[in-house]
Amino acid sequence: KFIRIDMEKIFLFSAGFLFFIYGGYGILLWAVNRLFKNGQLSETTDEELPHVAIVIAAYNEEPIIESKIKNTLALNYPADKLHIYLVSDGSTDKTNEIATRFKEVTILWSYLRRGKTAAINRAMKLISEPVTVFTDSNVMLNSGALINMVVHYADPYVGGVSGEKQVVDSADANASSTEGLYWKYESFLKHEDAKLSTLVGAAGELFSVRTTLFEPIPDDTLLDDFIISMNIIRKGFRIAYEPTAYARELPSVNLNEEFKRKVRISAGGLQSVFRLPDLLNIFRYGVFTFQYLFHRVSRWILSPLLIVLAFISNAFIAFDSLQYLVLFEFQICFHICALAGWYCETKGIKIKALFVPFYFNFMHVCIVAGWFRYFSGKQDVRWQKAERLLGTEQLKNI
Repeated sequence: KFIRIDMEKIFLFSAGFLFFIYGGYGILLWAVNRLFKNGQLSETTDEELPHVAIVIAAYNEEPIIESKIKNTLALNYPADKLHIYLVSDGSTDKTNEIATRFKEVTILWSYLRRGKTAAINRAMKLISEPVTVFTDSNVMLNSGALINMVVHYADPYVGGVSGEKQVVDSADANASSTEGLYWKYESFLKHEDAKLSTLVGAAGELFSVRTTLFEPIPDDTLLDDFIISMNIIRKGFRIAYEPTAYARELPSVNLNEEFKRKVRISAGGLQSVFRLPDLLNIFRYGVFTFQYLFHRVSRWILSPLLIVLAFISNAFIAFDSLQYLVLFEFQICFHICALAGWYCETKGIKIKALFVPFYFNFMHVCIVAGWFRYFSGKQDVRWQKAERLLGTEQLKNI
């Protein structure tokens, strides 16, 4: 009886906490935000628009860099206020040669490849424009992205603005494209987070900061975008969210490429939690600590453990009552569907109903793998590009 009661408490706690992390948190944000009204952003004339530095960190981007630069030059922003910096981190292909064809681009090349964070730190020493925008080489921006982002800086408490990552759907995509569905939910959470207080991190594909607020971060940082944005929050500013400024990219070409990318993110998330312990001080950061704990820390550290606890504890009490038996059967069905989704992915079979349970479990496998990668010290800070599903020709046109 004692064991049964303990297992019941463990199950209720783990299942309830897991539900709150992935469902209840968003519902709570939505409900609280409906009690308040949003202020409207004031319009900004061309004369009031600040000078903007666009920083593109690149490593061997020969297939796409020309299209990336052309996309950047085509943005709806005064040309005399737009300054493009290509930070080439030890590129050995024709990336630098191609970039030299554009007089509007300042090339900051280093023969030594040290990773994206080191490249950003190196570039920021030379930038004087009041607003710096970071964007990846493998994404394309919509024409109004910059203007839609910089208008937020009319608010003196805004220290950074994050754009929106969009994963392009493809008829050829299997579970890897479920990332698009995941990001739609993440976009909802970002909107509600920013409306409540501040965004909890920024999209590395497209985000901007007040240049004066940037501070160098350790070169071995895995999630540069997250640490940079958190440092701004530490200084008393907020990160705004602009969904109409978006960066579009293709899904990973296969499960192995998606696995590598997510393991790196997981290792970086764990690293970030260890390096930012002060953000858990609710007496200093108030509402933000609540957001940080349930939107980031709980996912990066607790979620996989909660999944295991919920399953094991439910197994002990499954035959004590009908409701616990039904819940246990639901868990079994969910994990069977996840396995079936994995099998379909490996065989190229398209059954979309299986993608969600598979991708949910897949993410948590990546989180655990990221733990091992981080503690073993085997996660290389130098980024490895994930191969995208359709290739660079399709990316040029998205």
